[in-house]
Amino acid sequence: MPNDSAPAAAGNFRLDGTVAAVTGGASGIGLAVARMFGAAGARVIVMDRDGAKAEEAGSGIPGATGVTLDVADEAAVDAAFAALPEIGVLVNSAGIALRHPAVEHSLGDWEKVVSVNMTGSFLCARAAARQMLAAGRGGAIVNTASIMGLSGGGLYPNISYQTTKGAIVNMTRALAVEWAASGIRVNAVAPTYVKTPFIAPLLAQPELVRRIEAMTPLGRLAEPEEVAAAVLFLASPAAGMVTGHTLPVDGGFLAQ
Repeated sequence: MPNDSAPAAAGNFRLDGTVAAVTGGASGIGLAVARMFGAAGARVIVMDRDGAKAEEAGSGIPGATGVTLDVADEAAVDAAFAALPEIGVLVNSAGIALRHPAVEHSLGDWEKVVSVNMTGSFLCARAAARQMLAAGRGGAIVNTASIMGLSGGGLYPNISYQTTKGAIVNMTRALAVEWAASGIRVNAVAPTYVKTPFIAPLLAQPELVRRIEAMTPLGRLAEPEEVAAAVLFLASPAAGMVTGHTLPVDGGFLAQ
């Protein structure tokens, strides 16, 4: 007897007709997410501080649009989201890192990282949720945490990044609880070291890469598409009963 449940279940991983905004979408994990969402049928809004790169990225995804956005600018965030069509999915992928030993970390650099990684994620989630709440149809928000937000360890000092990514983990829980009754699911991914321009200085150090690989049970760094696949799951109807969760995409790094 033919089993039609498998094709039906596979359809739950699609985003046909959904408007999906991706911050930091012009490069790295964000770009991989934007491309995967486009392949899954979403109408993608690529949002990035570098407007030219956002437009370039959008031009390579059928039906996508590039939008210039500094996620740390409250007025800019509110204006950008107000100008969008009704969105069903937001992915907060914009992020920065300024790596210094804690005793040498200036307040200015600390505030830069906080403003993008933590405040920027909140501002975009708030703006997206306002739309979703007004429409009354729910939605999905996926934040980008990190294995460094779930562990105090690391191969080099990175206090502001680790702190903000830890904050993302609990922000995700808090927003998930607050918005659950309205059908808005909020989850996060926590990637390991991913082969993107974001960690280019680390990738240029072969010995450091070997150390990371040795610390990872699967023995390698992640590809951006592997993180994007996890984001697609969390954003899709397939994860309809998943909210408040942070999903490590780490090759077993945190399991040890």
